[in-house]
Amino acid sequence: MMGGFGMLQSGTQERLRSRSMGVKLLVVCGLALLMTIPAWFVEDLVQERTGRAADVVKEISGHVGGQQTFMGPVLAIPCTIPGNPPQRATYLVFPTQASAAVKTVTEERRRSLFKVPVFQADLKLDAAFDLRGVPAAAPDGAVLDWSHAEIVVGVSDARGALADAQLTANGKTATLVPAESADKLTINRDASDPLRLTLFGSGATEFAKPDEQFAVSATMRFSGAQRIAVLAYGKTTHVIEQGDWSSPSFDGGFLPVNRTVMPHGYSAEWSVPFIARGVRAVGLSYSITGLDATALGVSFVEVADPYQSVNRSLKYELLFVGFLFLTYFMFEVTTGKRVHPAQYALAGVAQIIFYLLLLSFAERIGFDWSFLLAGGSTVSLLAVNAAWVFSSRMQGFRALGIFSLLYALIYMLLRLEDNALLVGAVASFLAVAATMYLTRNIDWYSALPMGGAPEPLNPKVIPADSAHG
Repeated sequence: MMGGFGMLQSGTQERLRSRSMGVKLLVVCGLALLMTIPAWFVEDLVQERTGRAADVVKEISGHVGGQQTFMGPVLAIPCTIPGNPPQRATYLVFPTQASAAVKTVTEERRRSLFKVPVFQADLKLDAAFDLRGVPAAAPDGAVLDWSHAEIVVGVSDARGALADAQLTANGKTATLVPAESADKLTINRDASDPLRLTLFGSGATEFAKPDEQFAVSATMRFSGAQRIAVLAYGKTTHVIEQGDWSSPSFDGGFLPVNRTVMPHGYSAEWSVPFIARGVRAVGLSYSITGLDATALGVSFVEVADPYQSVNRSLKYELLFVGFLFLTYFMFEVTTGKRVHPAQYALAGVAQIIFYLLLLSFAERIGFDWSFLLAGGSTVSLLAVNAAWVFSSRMQGFRALGIFSLLYALIYMLLRLEDNALLVGAVASFLAVAATMYLTRNIDWYSALPMGGAPEPLNPKVIPADSAHG
């Protein structure tokens, strides 16, 4: 019985030994695909850390005012619309000319490993009104109460106020208080996620009269986090913004006509004509929608978000492991040293741990230095492992050079962004082409070498006379 078991074991070993290089390559490809499964768990970990960072942003933003959107001076006139019963509403008149100057000073607030850019903004919002023809857009029979007219300004989160807002008109200055005619103004069309502005106002009975022109100026000082925007609150709006953040992102409905970004700050200038604004110049408060699309915004973003960068690197995980296993397989074929699938798997596990190192370091020292540290450690380990597996220092040095180039390629792909797909596709094509060339003389049906010198690449020719015995 023991003899039968020995024969069975011997037969199994013989079949394993006689397995062809082609089959081994398929096994290696299958292992590379299987190694993408642990990468999913790393990706889940990245998402969890990203969610934690978002919670910190929300927490800090709650204290400083969050993303802020401002609306400059607008004339609000209470009106009565005939009906049964009569309807009370607010008639809004936007200035014909609007000009805003915004200056921001930023800093980073930290909670544990997470940081959030917050700002303090000084705003000067000028407006020139022309009331000739008002109220041409009022409903039939509507009566405007000019005695309670107000000049109002709006802000998305009043908790960020650092000082009282002031309004200057006709040489007089008044402190803005919660508006009487309307305390909130919805400015977007999305009813499921309305964007409301809190309104502050001051009486305008001295200068807001039918068929007259006047100008006002409002000054405000607010704090916020991540983003600041000014609405195109005039028929024609001109905005200039300056700040000390070195990596601003200009967004919103319109991009700046002029902008300058320097290591110590930025400046930007917007100009929005009435024809581009797309929002009527006068009308009832509930009919003024779509104003959010005119926001002239600046977001204070990190130069390299570590979580976004790590998540992008995970997209190339299969390419990483595929090149890694292909290199080991080519060493196996050219050296004649057999490598067990478990050794391939260990190399793949080292690659997965690279992502964990990258994520943990990136939270502390940034993505670039983290990639250098985690990548250098992983490349060194893989090179040493190649020297151990193939019992050759030369193979270790070869692995060090190849894997260093591989990691440099991946880093370049992550930094190229727009050209990453092109470079990745070309690099993959060249790698496959090189493999085809190096293996052009291999007989894929031949058995894997048992060790020592590699088997001849060309099949042995059997003499004709020996074939006949």
